[in-house]
Amino acid sequence: MKTPIFFYDPLAEYLGSWSTEINFSSLVFRICLVVFLAALVGCERSSKRHSAGLRTFIIVSLASAVSSMIDLCILSRTEYGFPVISAASVISIAMISGNSILFSSKSQIKGLTTSAGLWACGVIGLSAGAGLYTITLVSFFALLCCISQLPLIESILKDRSNHFEVHLELKNTYNLQDFVTTIRKLGLKIDDIESNPAYLNSGLSVYSVSITISQRDFKKYRKHRDIIEALRSLDYIHYIEEMN
Repeated sequence: MKTPIFFYDPLAEYLGSWSTEINFSSLVFRICLVVFLAALVGCERSSKRHSAGLRTFIIVSLASAVSSMIDLCILSRTEYGFPVISAASVISIAMISGNSILFSSKSQIKGLTTSAGLWACGVIGLSAGAGLYTITLVSFFALLCCISQLPLIESILKDRSNHFEVHLELKNTYNLQDFVTTIRKLGLKIDDIESNPAYLNSGLSVYSVSITISQRDFKKYRKHRDIIEALRSLDYIHYIEEMN
């Protein structure tokens, strides 16, 4: 016979035994907690004008917490059982998160971080609904730090990388060879060029270009934005920007 494993929750012990029981006070507290935490994450996403913002994060997290609490109430009344509603909630959150991922006209994936954050916030809601307060708060602060602070670190790492991709709009198809020649003169290497069909009838020749900085000395003095700024000054380039 297996020895049961008990999870020690210091926050639950600090709050008191009422917080771990299934009663009116604990259920209201868990709902308020998950709404407050989800609102903080939702505000961060809304401030950056993402599609899934304040209301979406609160609703998903609230639904997850309620699902977890319903399962606890059902399991407390039966000897055997399985958290069916919580399992269904996780699947539903994954579907909603997946639908928030979009592909822009510049062949860029949009909403991936928001989608992952929405799914993680839903799982944290399940944790809060189950009364696992320490796990809930630690996971929440980790999620908030990842969403709000890591983009700065990511941008630094990307700018120091020898590889980057640009969205390129040329005034004419024949200018592509001129662009390739210029890139080689700058000590760069083109890994891949892909035509963008979204701009087929725009009158422009639009491409997604993968570039590698092949010369070490060149990398010491130039960052991605400096390279793109230099290319932007060329007459035959209508528009160019680095893709995320």
